Amino acid sequence: MLLRMSTLFVRTLREDPADAEVASHKLLVRAGYIRRAAPGIYTWLPLGLRVLAKVEAVVREEMAAAGAQEVHFSALLPKEPYEATGRWTEYGPNIFRLKDRKGGDYLLAPTHEEMFTLLVKDLYSSYKDLPLTLFQIQTKYRDEARPRAGLIRGREFVMKDAYSFDVDDAGLEASYQAQRDAYRRIFDRLGLEYVIVAATSGAMGGSRSEEFLTPTAIGEDTFVRSPGGYAANVEAVTTVPPAAQPYDDAPAAHVEDTPGTPTIDSLVALADERFPERGYTAGDTLKNVVVALVQPSGERELLVVGLPGDREVDLKRLEAAVAPAEVEPAGDADFAAHPELVRGYIGPSVLGPNGPEGSVRYLLDPRVVDGTRWITGANEAGKHVFDLVAGRDFTSDGTVEAAEVRAGDAAPDGSGPLELARGIEIGHIFALGRKYAQALGLTVLDQNGKAQVVTMGSYGIGVTRVLAALAEANHDERGLAWPAHVAPAQVHLVATGKDDAVFDAADSLATQLVARGIEVLYDDRPKVSPGVKFADAELLGVPLVVVVGRGLVDGLVEVRPRVGGTAEQVPVAEVADRVAELVDALR
Repeated sequence: MLLRMSTLFVRTLREDPADAEVASHKLLVRAGYIRRAAPGIYTWLPLGLRVLAKVEAVVREEMAAAGAQEVHFSALLPKEPYEATGRWTEYGPNIFRLKDRKGGDYLLAPTHEEMFTLLVKDLYSSYKDLPLTLFQIQTKYRDEARPRAGLIRGREFVMKDAYSFDVDDAGLEASYQAQRDAYRRIFDRLGLEYVIVAATSGAMGGSRSEEFLTPTAIGEDTFVRSPGGYAANVEAVTTVPPAAQPYDDAPAAHVEDTPGTPTIDSLVALADERFPERGYTAGDTLKNVVVALVQPSGERELLVVGLPGDREVDLKRLEAAVAPAEVEPAGDADFAAHPELVRGYIGPSVLGPNGPEGSVRYLLDPRVVDGTRWITGANEAGKHVFDLVAGRDFTSDGTVEAAEVRAGDAAPDGSGPLELARGIEIGHIFALGRKYAQALGLTVLDQNGKAQVVTMGSYGIGVTRVLAALAEANHDERGLAWPAHVAPAQVHLVATGKDDAVFDAADSLATQLVARGIEVLYDDRPKVSPGVKFADAELLGVPLVVVVGRGLVDGLVEVRPRVGGTAEQVPVAEVADRVAELVDALR
């Protein structure tokens, strides 16, 4: 394969695009791999497509090795299957909906669980047909409210989604493990560092899910790890609650005037001044946070979350707990509709089971166990309740995992203190179970002729996101530095100077390398300065750079890696052999 820069459809940029925030976004645009078409939507140019195809090839090979068969669905899908599973509503504003000229409802697919399920239902009916795993690599669409970071969070993206179909749970476990192993091989081959973390299933549903995250400071996902091997997305972390405490000798709750205490710190300072023997901290206060849950149908419900005052509500954790509802801060209209909620002084006595019928739902952090004593609002401005005992003086409608997770918190499996890190989600696998098969009537006849609902797994890889993650992990201040197995070419051949002999020698070398099966990007532009050509070579990121230039008068050609290593001066007669040797070493 030979690509000539003189005819290649590419234009490099010296300045970062104005809307770019992260390195992958800046460099992929500057190097001419992608171009912005609209917020969260990108046009793929020839070099970008070459890299994308190589990533897809690794995915396809490992899917085939795991026994999966490739199919391909349309991105434009009818409403009815998604209505049958409830996801037409559950997705809310996150999907693109449209109507055809006859008024029929359609969507641009965010995922294809329903279509895979219906396809198998259409063609298979016996346990003898299973197990089965199908996959596709296809463009997906989600109406992201805030697309950002280029390919990392876009409205249009390429995903590999696979689905397994089994008769029973043991079969699902085997299929799940096969896909998990395939994912490890894919990311190992691509050279991406990854961590497998426990995750929530969200709108997908199912009994189990895990994410594959590549650690990076610019990642949108926070995850935790412990010295003993526990790893989870922060949304999936469960709190280790303290043991319930006896409260027979606890003093009675009492209301105190607490003027001038608009913050937790000021309240604690007053409490310490008034009751110095107790030694209060922010963790002794019970903060009651009011939020609004907005269901996909548009229905709005207030919720109060009670948690220790030294913790903040993590909205991502709360949204994971109340999915598919979205969470918004309570507004003036919400408080006006519930005058019992006195801002800054809300206490449990007017909430959930403690208040009258119809009170706002009240969920507690798991740390608020029976017997714990708290300072909290007295539902009157300028007043707080002291020594309010959980289980004696108030209860709740349940618990919720909504408090922020901190470094040093105990791992739920007892494997040590947690550390926090950030990462980009590059893969997600789900044990879906029977949710979609049940909703869409996918059954097979078992050995006894009895209909059995099929159990399913779902397995996704964000292919374009993987490409962005590779760019994030493989660049320097000069540009991209692709691993050899995904680079758009293996050799970037640069002809410098104006002498015809230089271009003749470079042409000859390009022909020799291509004949050896080496992919060559040849900068044969005759009127471009050496400085510009070298800058482009560094920006484009091909792993091996070969320069035919001023050394040719001495019979030498320069060969150097894009990063690391040292430049070599190789005799013209030997350069094709030496380049082939280096390319083989990079493979």
